[in-house]
Amino acid sequence: MPRNLITDADRTRVRELHAEGKTRNDIARAINRSPSTVTGIARTLGLSFDRSKTAAATQARQIDNRSRRTQIVGRLYGRAEHLLARLEAERYVFTATTIHGIESKPLDHVPAPDEKALATALSTHLSAASRLEQVDADKGSEGAKSMLGGLAVALGIQTRFGDG
Repeated sequence: MPRNLITDADRTRVRELHAEGKTRNDIARAINRSPSTVTGIARTLGLSFDRSKTAAATQARQIDNRSRRTQIVGRLYGRAEHLLARLEAERYVFTATTIHGIESKPLDHVPAPDEKALATALSTHLSAASRLEQVDADKGSEGAKSMLGGLAVALGIQTRFGDG
């Protein structure tokens, strides 16, 4: 018998496990089916799954990720400040590999190739920090756009996007 056929035993088992309060993924493991198959069986049986725990876990993960992004942004700005300080220092320590090994020499300027590399790294850190900050900033602006767009539609005002 092909594996993709759903049997009456599958339906019965889904109904039983659902009544026990099992999650969709728990049921899928128990009957050796995919979660999407369990969802389809449950739908045909008129059953639904409580998603409040999933929603709470998702919200907690979003809060944790926002906190992590904030910490990373701070570290990126710190790296950028460090690189900028090296570029603006009165003395620059130039290090090179020579036939005598690794040698360092203080200079009163930053050699052009080093300045280019440091400026590129500085730009990369600042761009990354800006993009991470934008992730959290966009949520508020999207909500505001949505609210204003809905208000415009309710008032019968034509928006620049052509909706309304």
